[in-house]
Amino acid sequence: MKSEAKTTEQYISELPEDRKVAIEKLRNISLKNLPNGFKEVISYGMLGYVVPHEIYPKGYHCTPQLPLPFFNIASQKNSINIYHMALYADSNLYNWFVEEYPKHSTAKLDMGKGCIRFKKIEAIPFELIGELLSKINPQQWVEMYENAFIKK
Repeated sequence: MKSEAKTTEQYISELPEDRKVAIEKLRNISLKNLPNGFKEVISYGMLGYVVPHEIYPKGYHCTPQLPLPFFNIASQKNSINIYHMALYADSNLYNWFVEEYPKHSTAKLDMGKGCIRFKKIEAIPFELIGELLSKINPQQWVEMYENAFIKK
């Protein structure tokens, strides 16, 4: 369910009430825990947190005019999803998250390489997501991204 919203406030206002509460909580946790330098945007029809061109002028290799994506939050048809690019790029971070998840949620982990889906709002491990977001600053993400995705 890609949104056509142009602002975070518009995105959130369009959500059903139960989703609105969860997305707002995820947004607040993101803003509280992301290291300085990340910027909140609407990206790919969802809430996005990016490394802006001011910090990384090259932008996203797939679409250089876009800033480098790091983390997204989306209300999809059957779930609330988060997309964390560093989970895809760094196996140590991925493994840490997979190990920590059962300590914070009783729901089975529904995860792809960088996408985590939550079918039940009460299963979202908000504190764990906050901890995950605090682990990498923009400069570390740029280095990790270039090592993982940019051909040299």
